[in-house]
Amino acid sequence: MSKNLSELSGREGLENNLFDRMGKLAEPDGTPSVEELDALAEEFLIGSSTTYGTTTFYDFLKPENKGKKAYVCNGTACVCAGTQDNVTEQLKKHLSEDEIGHMTCLGRCHENSAFNYGGRNYSGSALNELDSIIESKSGVQDNYNVQVAGKEILTEEFTSIDAYYASFKSALKKNSGDMLEEIKTSNVRGRGGAGFPMGLKLGFCRNTESDTKFIICNADEGDPGAYSDRYLLEQRPHSVLYGMLIAGYVTHANWGVLYIRAEYPDAAEIIQKEIDALREVGLIGDNIDGSGFNFDFKIIRAQGSYICGEETALINSIEGQRPEVRVRPPYPAQQGLFNKPTIVNNVETLASLHFIIENGGSAWKAIGTERSSGTKLVCLDSFFNKPGIYEVEMGTSLSTVINELGGGFKTSIKAMQIGGPLGGLVPISKIDDLTIDFESFTNNGFLLGHASIICIPETMPMIDFLEHLFDFAAYESCGKCFPCRLGTKRGHELLKKANTSDYKISKKLFKDLLNTLEEGSLCAHGGGIPLPVKNAMHYFEDEMKGYFE
Repeated sequence: MSKNLSELSGREGLENNLFDRMGKLAEPDGTPSVEELDALAEEFLIGSSTTYGTTTFYDFLKPENKGKKAYVCNGTACVCAGTQDNVTEQLKKHLSEDEIGHMTCLGRCHENSAFNYGGRNYSGSALNELDSIIESKSGVQDNYNVQVAGKEILTEEFTSIDAYYASFKSALKKNSGDMLEEIKTSNVRGRGGAGFPMGLKLGFCRNTESDTKFIICNADEGDPGAYSDRYLLEQRPHSVLYGMLIAGYVTHANWGVLYIRAEYPDAAEIIQKEIDALREVGLIGDNIDGSGFNFDFKIIRAQGSYICGEETALINSIEGQRPEVRVRPPYPAQQGLFNKPTIVNNVETLASLHFIIENGGSAWKAIGTERSSGTKLVCLDSFFNKPGIYEVEMGTSLSTVINELGGGFKTSIKAMQIGGPLGGLVPISKIDDLTIDFESFTNNGFLLGHASIICIPETMPMIDFLEHLFDFAAYESCGKCFPCRLGTKRGHELLKKANTSDYKISKKLFKDLLNTLEEGSLCAHGGGIPLPVKNAMHYFEDEMKGYFE
């Protein structure tokens, strides 16, 4: 990270954002021109190497993106479902191969066959309407089950702005420190994967002196199989905006940034519409409801990079730098965006605050388990009889989620990857041992993470799955640290060679590779990939042993 670049990028604040400008320049042709990047560099007083180096990192800014008209999802859920070769072949009937690119997970994991055309997402039976889609470029809304088992919180129907924000207006009349104590009492933990207590993080930022602070909503939901953030952004947007306002109030922050992934175009449009609605009734801006609290929002559209889900890479991205992971300390709560104190929370975490502020921290704490309180959204993919999003209380058995809510599997399944590519690989035999909470998964050698469930069918060789996993990890590495940049690529090469030839992998070499990734990587991207690989080596030893010496 460069402190100087952070300062230069922040000179004009969020209104004239460097990264936002890069994205807008790419809209006509798919990538900014060198001349446009040079002009940006001059305007922001940074080197042209920075603007060029940044744009060449992202899927939807890099020169290779020029001229692309359609993008095929290559997320793990669609890969396991085996639908995407057909999608590509159907698109080739209308477009040349050079006009077709890829996107990593469009959040259509419940029905697969996902692709993007003309800036809109499609999936499922939409492929049968390709002629009209190519002609009109009109969007097709997908449908999926949304159900609740237990307390309805995150999925509760929205009423009206007046009713929904009444508790926010009430909070503005109270001491912001008291609001923070309610959040701490709730013990709500980060829903993006790490499970860090939200109240502690907000407290760190609150106690750091600065005239400028930021609340960032990490809406770069890149974990294949997860579409709960998309659900909240598109169907419960005010839960997210409300949460950001409360987070701003308790930390004395005046800006909220929604970093929304490029793969969710509808989400950005819906959120902007609801921000405008809040502005019309005076719930954002200066001196909100006469309280002296000022707060406003800025949407930043991401440009295609999984690593931006890591909070420090995300901050670098907003600043227009390459989204490389920062060394910590300092932590973002003390020194984040533009070197100012910054809170980064994911969508679902922020959405929990409405219930906590309206009902008190103890009400949230009373739901779930002692250490994993509240409710959790779980995403089920297309291998379930009833795919969709289910809100369950923490501590709900995995068996209940799979067999009762999801209706069981459509076909024979041998394992599930739960919590994204860094989550554990759970064999079917472990279903009855797990409950939906952080401790249960950790104690059994897995990771709850985002709680998305991707099924691996019996027909898919485990080495194919691991090869795909390492390919994903290598492609999405930010490249800053050697263990991740080199290790993920070597892992992919070893598995591919063993899968396509008589080559046998050295067990000692492979174990050293995994340990180096785990111990030496700067962030959870490289450090987390070994977990599902080790799970596979353990639970599917008989299937994997033929590929090793």
